[in-house]
Amino acid sequence: MCGRFTLTADKEEIEKHLQVDLFHYTPRYNIAPSQPVLSIISNGEQKKAGYLRWGLVPSWAKDPKIGYKMINARGETIHEKSAFKRLFERRRCLIVADGFYEWKRTEQGKKPYRITVHEGIFTFAGLWDRWIDAKKGSELTTCTIITTEPNKRISDIHDRMPVILHRRDWDRWLDKTTHLATLKTLLHSYPAEEMDAYEVSTIVNSPKNESVDCIQSLT
Repeated sequence: MCGRFTLTADKEEIEKHLQVDLFHYTPRYNIAPSQPVLSIISNGEQKKAGYLRWGLVPSWAKDPKIGYKMINARGETIHEKSAFKRLFERRRCLIVADGFYEWKRTEQGKKPYRITVHEGIFTFAGLWDRWIDAKKGSELTTCTIITTEPNKRISDIHDRMPVILHRRDWDRWLDKTTHLATLKTLLHSYPAEEMDAYEVSTIVNSPKNESVDCIQSLT
């Protein structure tokens, strides 16, 4: 599962790393479901950066509240589930981050950890869709983060982890012509030796807390 993450890097650093232009950006220390997340999609000719609301609302949904239950999609069954199959084939996105949180169960209660990758800025594999309110005519563009089995570093903290795509795979993930069999091979855990994890304060438990204190190590 992935239920909270961060994007704290400088605007210029993100633009250079992802080769996109950002028209609006604010560092975030405790991104939560239902909030806008920086994402990248492709129209087949060029990549475009923008914000999607986290929590997938499929185009066929009757109630947008379904998005609260669809913040993640299991990579193992993504090609089978009706909510995700069409999107896996046609509407894939990159969700930009530089860390994510998971909570470890201990005898003293759940302890939050922030997990990062050595590369710094990275992207989750995501799916997106557009939902239109038939009565109001309003539109929602939303997304979900794909998850997979944890690597050795994460398994001690949680039994799932988000799919983090290597930089070399970004274009293949966004390309609508990429064969589904190839896409499936990308849905695996990121190498443990390329990741770090450290305990942080329980202030991250509340999405109302949004400051640099959220990412400070307790050790």
